[in-house]
Amino acid sequence: MRPLNDILIFTDLDGTLLDHETYSYKAAQGAITVLRERNAHIIPVTSKTRAEVMILRASLELNTPFVVENGAAVFIPKSQFEFNHDSLLDCDEFWCKAFGLPREQHQDLMSKLSRELQDCCMTFGMLGNKQIAEVTGLSLDHAALANQREYSDPILWQGSDVQKSQLRKEVEGLGYRIQEGGRFLHITNGYDKGKALVWLKQQYICNNANTPFRAIALGDSDNDIDMLEAADQAIVIKNPNKPTLMLPSDINEIRSASAGPKGWAESLSSFLDLDLGEPSL
Repeated sequence: MRPLNDILIFTDLDGTLLDHETYSYKAAQGAITVLRERNAHIIPVTSKTRAEVMILRASLELNTPFVVENGAAVFIPKSQFEFNHDSLLDCDEFWCKAFGLPREQHQDLMSKLSRELQDCCMTFGMLGNKQIAEVTGLSLDHAALANQREYSDPILWQGSDVQKSQLRKEVEGLGYRIQEGGRFLHITNGYDKGKALVWLKQQYICNNANTPFRAIALGDSDNDIDMLEAADQAIVIKNPNKPTLMLPSDINEIRSASAGPKGWAESLSSFLDLDLGEPSL
């Protein structure tokens, strides 16, 4: 079988590669192994923090770049890419392209909202590690990792849909926008997962001029739409807890029959003709 070194797999995590309830990727393990063996590039694109992704990345045995906090920053291994960009930050073994604003500026933004809406917003900074663990089902240690935000401060929404519409108006009036993820709202300064995909794909092209890269994107939530639309091939993972994602008619899309990592593995296996062998009993 031919290598897949020209395939860039930009994948959401929660509800897509990871089970929405258990955060397990077990159902996708066989596909992940075959993709690694065939040199495909599996690139996590997530609302999670760098600290969280570093642990998952090690567990999955990935050495690829990754996108954190809904497209707020891209981390690229120095060992794989050569850069001469003044805009890149030097972050240990990674180069970092930051699209988002520092977390402190997000906290300042909250104070500019009307009092009614402030009372409906519980950010990670307000919740603290213990309440983050209660809301997400994470262990206290993992909740602490989730709270190590660098470019965002997710919001646990506690208001009505009418108030949420008002929140969008106020946030947009301040020059920002709202992204809605699987569990939380996110205020951005214009960045999104799609912009991160486009930028990172271009870096791959610049560093490997003779390789015709193709970008596949997999996601299940509203905050994945920009990424799905920016890819050469969109794979919408079934989400039993959310309305069906609607993409423009000109987007090449596949829709999984199963949710979470099972749908992830089935869709990629079919599209890329992966030989996963017989499933274990």
